[in-house]
Amino acid sequence: MSTTAERVRRLATWEERLTVLYRFLPYLTLAVSALLSTVTGTPQLAGTLAISAVAAGWVTWFIVLHPGWTSRRRLMAVYYVGLLAFAAVLVLRSPWYGFFAWVGFVHAFLALPNGWRFAGVAGSAVLVATAQSGGLPGNGGHWLFWTVILLFNLGVASAVSWFNSVTEQQHANRKRLVEELAEANRRLAETMRENEGLHAQLLVQAREAGVLDERQRMAREIHDTLAQGLIGVVTQLEAAEQARDRRGDWQRHVGYAAALARESLAEARRSVRAVRPEPLETARLPDALAELTRRWSVRHDVTAELVTTGTPRRLHPEVEVTLLRAGQEALANVARHAAATRVGLTLSYMEDVVTLDVRDDGVGFRPERVGTGDDRSGSDGVGPDGVGLGGFGLTAMRQRVDGVGGELVIESEPGAGTAVCASVPVLPGAAR
Repeated sequence: MSTTAERVRRLATWEERLTVLYRFLPYLTLAVSALLSTVTGTPQLAGTLAISAVAAGWVTWFIVLHPGWTSRRRLMAVYYVGLLAFAAVLVLRSPWYGFFAWVGFVHAFLALPNGWRFAGVAGSAVLVATAQSGGLPGNGGHWLFWTVILLFNLGVASAVSWFNSVTEQQHANRKRLVEELAEANRRLAETMRENEGLHAQLLVQAREAGVLDERQRMAREIHDTLAQGLIGVVTQLEAAEQARDRRGDWQRHVGYAAALARESLAEARRSVRAVRPEPLETARLPDALAELTRRWSVRHDVTAELVTTGTPRRLHPEVEVTLLRAGQEALANVARHAAATRVGLTLSYMEDVVTLDVRDDGVGFRPERVGTGDDRSGSDGVGPDGVGLGGFGLTAMRQRVDGVGGELVIESEPGAGTAVCASVPVLPGAAR
């Protein structure tokens, strides 16, 4: 952008110098012509000097005092005709005023449009040739000499005029390009400023979205680890309280509660560090689900079995975590609300999707009333604690499944059990 500004300043400086030249060149040439005429003793010198003064006033009126008139072509044509007239009178009175007549070449580009510049240059060439030949030709030899000088001046002046026209056009094009570039840079700077504001806004939005995503992640992880574990600990401690007269059962329930507390603490720490659940770190998904099912069955004294169909393969870590957490949540809801005697889990590996079905023979519920807050008797799958399919558990499960582009379907009716199906796309993961 600084380079463009420098170009603009250079062009402006060049134009100012040309303007100074156009304004003061006539005075310089008039002074030189008058001085030479005085030194050589030109006849009728006083009248010649008076005409020189009037010519200087003519230039002053049109060029110096009214610089804005240079854009008014008719006034400039009048000025140029008057300039040639003064030059012609002065050249006829003293050939030394050929220096002043030479100004016509320069001011033709200032005062005349492109179509008339050659005519002005030709008129100036006639005056300059007359001055160079010592006045108007009086015989054949003088005419020949005058003609040769005239043709030479015309040729040189025409060539200079042509080059000047080309240069002027290039200058105008360059000036236009520089102005366009400056305008483009200005718009670019404005766009950059707008983009800076937009970028700052996007950063704020991204930060807010990141905070919201992290809150949702932590909420899901807390529900899947601490909340589930604490519910299990409370359940085992309540069972231990009821079995305090039976030392063996009491110890078994207390042992389960302690184990659940340790597991929940370890999973909570892994969740804070955003590390995969421990079962998936040490085993593949089918094995992790099988171990989860076995331990849940022993802990709750309910028959549960996992069946795997298709060819197991390594999936994306987030997909495996989603299916494992879905299985945990489904089994937790069965334990709290279903009063089931049998649970079946089916992990199916298909070509483009993997599904996990969890079915129980419990009391069932009415899916259309899930999350409405009414009929919280337990028959609809929502326990008195408000946690379960109608609480955050279902929301967290749906968020996880939706997050990997999957679908969660729940089918149930009172007295006919419940089926939860999590279907996720196959996203391959790195093999271990």
